[in-house]
Amino acid sequence: MTCTLLGFVQLLAFATGRFERWPLWWGLSNLLIGIGTIGIALRGSIPDLISIPLANLVSWSGYLLTLYSVRTFAGRPARLPIYVAAVAIAGILLLLWNDPEGFASRVILMSVLAACCDAAVVREGLNLMRRERLVSGSILIGLFAPTALLFAANAYLAVSGQLGPDLFAPSEPQPWLAVTGTAFLLLRGCALLLLATERHRNALVSLANQDALTGALNRNGLEGSIALLAAEATRRPHSLALLLIDIDHFKQLNDTHGHAAGDQILLLFADAARSELRASDVLARQGGDEFVVILPHLTAAEAMGVANRIRAAFGRVLADWGGLTVKPTLSIGIAEGDAAEAPLATLLQQADEALYRSKRLGRNRAELHPAAAAG
Repeated sequence: MTCTLLGFVQLLAFATGRFERWPLWWGLSNLLIGIGTIGIALRGSIPDLISIPLANLVSWSGYLLTLYSVRTFAGRPARLPIYVAAVAIAGILLLLWNDPEGFASRVILMSVLAACCDAAVVREGLNLMRRERLVSGSILIGLFAPTALLFAANAYLAVSGQLGPDLFAPSEPQPWLAVTGTAFLLLRGCALLLLATERHRNALVSLANQDALTGALNRNGLEGSIALLAAEATRRPHSLALLLIDIDHFKQLNDTHGHAAGDQILLLFADAARSELRASDVLARQGGDEFVVILPHLTAAEAMGVANRIRAAFGRVLADWGGLTVKPTLSIGIAEGDAAEAPLATLLQQADEALYRSKRLGRNRAELHPAAAAG
């Protein structure tokens, strides 16, 4: 009854229109599990055809919908033919074992199917932790892994002949397994809500720290990255280099080819820059056509090589794109400082001075700030 009510609540949540489609499948899964379990519990009070094969099949369909809802949440392929085949095969076997002698076979079948289903959910939880870095994926794993083991234990008891023909016999170990499994069913009903909350929180953080067009960090994200590098440098002192990059002739390009072309150039630059950066490097959009690159553990001389590789990569993608009468290039200013002590404002000012020197010398080049060159 609790599973059934929980299913109705989740369907009502979906009906608000504030969620994606996964609450629909999650709600239906709990509804079917609840209805199927009620049917199984009424064995002897209702026809066996309803309480045995049909009720078990409804419960199994609910279990499959649990997996389907998790995969929908994770953006995984639907694979509907596999689900239909799993329901059809289980239905045929349940009909074949629709008698008292088939009790152990039914328990083995349903327990193995449920254990496999829960193990598949555990795998999806691991994928969510790896792909989206959702920490609450560990909660999903923690709630589904034990039930997979419980169902495996239930199958073992049936195979070894330790289960009698009565599903609810008080002297049998199965009711304890059933009660424990039910507790996990209720607890994990909130697992996807926790995952959804974390995903939405991450999306909000991303919106607050990233430039919507290029995916690079914005000024807020840049300051946060500098703060993290400074905190790391207090434990392991190191230098860092800062590149301030300006796309030459960008205003003229917008005036000639339109702002859509300008947006495309910004995207091309961001992709070209990322192709030459390490995972530990930071790319941020300072504003307009100006970008900042932070290179931890590099000197200004080493940063010069990175700057020239970015210029070359940008030139290559522009050559492949073609169709421009105004050819943008990159002017780059380079500054260097101590990661723990150099303020971001100071590094930006020094890089800005080097950038304007680059422009005065003819653009399409990288220049070091005198302090960085002296260092």
